[in-house]
Parts: sequence; C-alpha cells; structure tokens
Amino acid sequence: MYTIPFQTLAWDKIEKTEHKGETGTSYWQTIQMDGLRIRLVEYSENYLADHWCRKGHIVHCLEGSFISELENGEKVTLTKGMTYVVSDDLSSHRSISNESVKLLIIDGEFLKPK
Repeated sequence: MYTIPFQTLAWDKIEKTEHKGETGTSYWQTIQMDGLRIRLVEYSENYLADHWCRKGHIVHCLEGSFISELENGEKVTLTKGMTYVVSDDLSSHRSISNESVKLLIIDGEFLKPK
C-alpha cells in the first residue's frame, strides 16, 4: 500500500511531452509518484498508437471520443464521461482517434495481478 499526502495538481504548470503515434501525435502531462502515474493525455485528430499496450490503466475520457482497439479485433468506443479499467497483462490494446481527445489516465503498481 502506498501513502499519498493530500495535494493539488496544477496541470497548467506541468510540461507537455510529445509522443508520435503511427499516425498523429499524443501529448502527455505526467505526475509520477511512488507506484502511481497520473497523466492528462491529448490525442490529435487521426491518432493511431504506434504499439499494442499490455499495461493496466484507468482511462477516463474528458473531451471528445476515441476507440480502444483490442488485439483480438474488438473495438470499444469511449465518449466524454466514459471510463475503462484493465489490469496489467489482461489485454493488448491501442488507442485510435478520429478527432481531438483529452483523457485522464491513471496507472501503477495497484493494477498488477496478484
């Protein structure tokens, strides 16, 4: 178990880093704590992730919509206000966006299967 003291996150003061996709670009603002990573992530229009991810996440769509594609071919569309949750190593997934999207993504040690 990790202990996190009360704190606020001033996203406007956190640097954006650029991450190219197979097409399009994502921009991350990242807070890293012991065993926990919190990110505001923006996908450009026509974004396609450049890899299949096996990491667990809690992903909440703040603006726009995107597709979470599973390696088995299943596609799930998430729109503003929707969230998905998955533990590490339980799926291979990647993101696709036709429009600009803003997400809150939380991951860390707590998503590792026991």
